[in-house]
Amino acid sequence: MSSPSIRRGPGLLLALLAFAQFISAIDYNIVYVALPEIGREVGFDPQNLQWVVSGYAVAYGGFLLLGGRAADLLGQRRMFITALSLYGLASLAGGLAGSPGLLVAARAVQGLGGAFLLPATLSLIATTFAEGAQRTRALAVWGGAGAVGLALGSLLGGILTNYLGWEAVFYVNVPLALCAAAAAVAIIPADAPRERGRSFDITGALTATIGFTALVFGVVQGPDAGWGSAETLIALFGGALFIGLFLLVEARTAHPLMPPRLFRNRSLVAAMGITFVFMGTFGAQYYFFTVYLQNVRGYGALATGLAFIPSALVGMVGTKLSEALLGKVGPRTTIVIGLLVGAAGMAVLASAMSPTGGYPILLPGVILLSLGQGINWTAMFVAATSGVDARNQGIASAMASTTQQIGSAVGLAVLVAIANAGVHTTTGPDLVPGLRTAGFTAAALTLLGIGIALTLRHPTSTPAHATTSTEQRTRSDIAA
Repeated sequence: MSSPSIRRGPGLLLALLAFAQFISAIDYNIVYVALPEIGREVGFDPQNLQWVVSGYAVAYGGFLLLGGRAADLLGQRRMFITALSLYGLASLAGGLAGSPGLLVAARAVQGLGGAFLLPATLSLIATTFAEGAQRTRALAVWGGAGAVGLALGSLLGGILTNYLGWEAVFYVNVPLALCAAAAAVAIIPADAPRERGRSFDITGALTATIGFTALVFGVVQGPDAGWGSAETLIALFGGALFIGLFLLVEARTAHPLMPPRLFRNRSLVAAMGITFVFMGTFGAQYYFFTVYLQNVRGYGALATGLAFIPSALVGMVGTKLSEALLGKVGPRTTIVIGLLVGAAGMAVLASAMSPTGGYPILLPGVILLSLGQGINWTAMFVAATSGVDARNQGIASAMASTTQQIGSAVGLAVLVAIANAGVHTTTGPDLVPGLRTAGFTAAALTLLGIGIALTLRHPTSTPAHATTSTEQRTRSDIAA
């Protein structure tokens, strides 16, 4: 790890990185809770409203590899500040948007900011905190901040939408993001001069960005436009073509955007598969829980926000439990436990959904699902950053995050199609059978992630030894 980071205090740096994750998590749930009012006030039709979420996901998933390599080559602090500035300005534009097109464009720019922010954040964690207990603890703090953000995001979304209107859910991000960008100037050490001999793979960046953006767009658009429609097929086949070109370029260029040798890291490759399954199953539950509460049970924005709080608080407990499990049994067993607990939660939650059931009957499923989610979140990124050298931490984080975003788009598209099969209404008790089927399907698909997790190596045992003074200082800084 770099000495400037230690001198400036890893605890303060981690607090800033956790705050950035907190901001991103707030935005995730705020938008979900505000969707019905956004649809009514801005003029979205029911088929296109998903683009308020998907516009972000398409840009995020398409630009992650570019963001990861930019963090490695252009500097982690530089990209962190750029990402937060983009995020804040796009949030302002989103609140001012008066038409669906402008709002989706603002969300896409937010996604671009997110694509630059996450790899820079994870890279700073991975290069500041040594692999093992230090990094696991740091990732647990980072993940816990996300869980707090989810809790406050759902609550803030309900309060702001209810009392100030949907625009407020965008405006609230502006001061948070810009303040974090300003703080980064003082807290994050200046980037080292760019290393000579490492060039930016422009061809790889273009083909990867076009390919993954087109692929995510096709998956998101498929359920609405039809899987056999021209625009969906062009996007899917075009995306596959450009991804193929990207892999060909990477195999031949001297300075690849995504070094092929990283695919020899079994832990990273497994983490990529796990993040895909995780977001395709766990990630979709926020959407279906919101639909059930608002469209079946008739909850308003504020009540929906309050209903999400147990989920996020239990997720915080899950991140702490994950830290303990990782130290005892390693990523493989921790991920398997988290996926099994989460799959059970999805099945229990789906069983509890009914046209007349009350909120308490949903809580056992919510608790199991959220506990599994918290356990997995830290463990997935511990696996993704294990055994990767400091020069490639940004791109490794981006690789795992790219499969995470593609999994989110694919999983949501597939599960929405299952939930809506044969349904000709957007509200009422007729939605319940489809929502339950989608929940059971997600639980079954989670088993794929368990199979992938079993390919991870068991942790090698290391002899007990005295903690170094540097690690002791780092631990005390984190605890503070």
